[in-house]
Amino acid sequence: MMAKTLKLGLIGDNIDRSQSPHLHKTCGQIAGVAVTYDRLIPQVMRMSFDEVFAKAHTEGFQGINVTYPYKESVRQFVTVADPAVRAIGAVNTVLFSPDGPQGFNTDYSGFVQAYKAARDTPPGTVCLIGAGGVGKAVAFALLALKADKIICVDIDCAKVDALAQALKAAGTGTQIVVSDTPQEAAGQADGIINCTPLGMVNIGGTPLPASAMTRANWAFDAVYTPVETQFLQDARRAGLTVISGYELFLGQGLDAWALFSGQQPDRAAVRAQLLGERA
Repeated sequence: MMAKTLKLGLIGDNIDRSQSPHLHKTCGQIAGVAVTYDRLIPQVMRMSFDEVFAKAHTEGFQGINVTYPYKESVRQFVTVADPAVRAIGAVNTVLFSPDGPQGFNTDYSGFVQAYKAARDTPPGTVCLIGAGGVGKAVAFALLALKADKIICVDIDCAKVDALAQALKAAGTGTQIVVSDTPQEAAGQADGIINCTPLGMVNIGGTPLPASAMTRANWAFDAVYTPVETQFLQDARRAGLTVISGYELFLGQGLDAWALFSGQQPDRAAVRAQLLGERA
């Protein structure tokens, strides 16, 4: 039986403008479920991530979302039943169950939904910039979407090599290579993906100059605050099909709501209300 009030939260840095609280409260309003959703920012709380996670667990949260830069850190505190999520090595949704914290990754499913909604052809060769938590989820989603080739790029050589090895270990037909030059990788790609925090509110920037986008035909940015990042603006001006991070935000959030509440959301109603408010 669901709790009278569903107590949820988000742990992350730089989340003061996150729309996750509003998304989940909207889901609750439409479903007739009372929801509280707190922003849990370790630095603001003067606590470590480990301490904030433990606090959420002991203070009656039914579940939490986890965002940058903690999607990999949380893995050690949860049980992950899905072998695909274990392979990804990153978790963005946690349920506090009687059997202990259970970990899920709705970035993976959210990206698959966002891609299929925008394009009806396989991804082709993809330049994936950023091998952190969301980058891992998107990379494995690209395998599911049958990308021909993934060129993994990150300034952290150990991290990008580990991602490439994990992708190869999945036994895929997709070719996996590593590059340390985003411009060169983008010059070979049909699709370009930003899974770095560059472009976020309070961070800004872009991982790639506009001049490197001329060969590709589609682009995706995992950043959704703001929706119109410099990266996506450059891609749109270059004539690429653009997939907004907001689409990933909606997809992962609705999948997380289903886990938190045990109810399938009314996706059309939630989307219509949120997009209507943004119009």
